[in-house]
Amino acid sequence: MLNALWSGGLVQVNKRKAAEVYPFLEAFIARKEEQIAEIEQAVQRYEKKRMIEERNYQSMSALRKMFAGKKPDHHLAVEYIHYVKKPMEQIRKLRQEIEHARDILQQSRPTDLVDVSEELEKELG
Repeated sequence: MLNALWSGGLVQVNKRKAAEVYPFLEAFIARKEEQIAEIEQAVQRYEKKRMIEERNYQSMSALRKMFAGKKPDHHLAVEYIHYVKKPMEQIRKLRQEIEHARDILQQSRPTDLVDVSEELEKELG
């Protein structure tokens, strides 16, 4: 087993024949794309919620604003990091994994040895 720098972090990579990996790659790619779509939906829901909250706050009278209060900016920044920035980093990593899997599908012959990530290795059994 080799330790290789892959997808931005230290990931254990194994060598496998491409022919062993081909049947699993399409399902792997589909599952990763589904994860990306779910994460993007969560980010969109958060951004929509924030816009509604901000719009409601701005539409209040000055007196109601005094009593309602607003989340401090540093709380909003932490929320942004948690609900937007980190999920977008996760999406970037998933897209790199998809790109790697597609590269294996397109650029390798069945007899070639290809690098397989831990996650794909688990799927292979």
